[in-house]
Amino acid sequence: MPDIPTHHMIYGSLADYVTGEPLVDTDDERYRQKMARLLVEERGFAKGELEMRRRIETLFNHQFVTSKIDIVVNIGAQRVLVLRYGPGSLVTRERPAIAAARVLEENQLIPLAVVTNGEDAELLDVRSGKVLGTGLAAIPTREQLLGMMPGLDFTAVVAKRREPELRILNAFDVEVCCAGSPCALPGAKEG
Repeated sequence: MPDIPTHHMIYGSLADYVTGEPLVDTDDERYRQKMARLLVEERGFAKGELEMRRRIETLFNHQFVTSKIDIVVNIGAQRVLVLRYGPGSLVTRERPAIAAARVLEENQLIPLAVVTNGEDAELLDVRSGKVLGTGLAAIPTREQLLGMMPGLDFTAVVAKRREPELRILNAFDVEVCCAGSPCALPGAKEG
């Protein structure tokens, strides 16, 4: 594990529920693991249908940002849903989750997004940006997603919309440390 200064309480390490990979044990990571367990144990997804810790890197206005997509749900070869965790208000998490689902894959839009703080959640239609449901119960089961798939729009965003969506991610996901300037990211050209 990298030795990176953090603003989080570190309890040691834990094993990722899906991959078994060792991770830094923080309160935030415990909530991410809770969401992975919920998807498998309560919503019926196989561990192999979950992609953990996807990333999108952006550099705009000398600001390098790594946006994290905590979980991507796949059914067959189709990416159907992204889940992003963040503490606090869900409303502030909606727009970057939608942007991430629109640009994570160049050849398709991921039609559904879930934003969660680990205790509450919202299910979002990525094309329209509308909230489809609230609460952890709004996170669909595998069977519900299978039923929804014929009506979902997987058409990729048009090329001219990719950069604005990436800029949204860059602006929303920048991490500013307590000193008021961007936190240095190891190995980044700028940051």
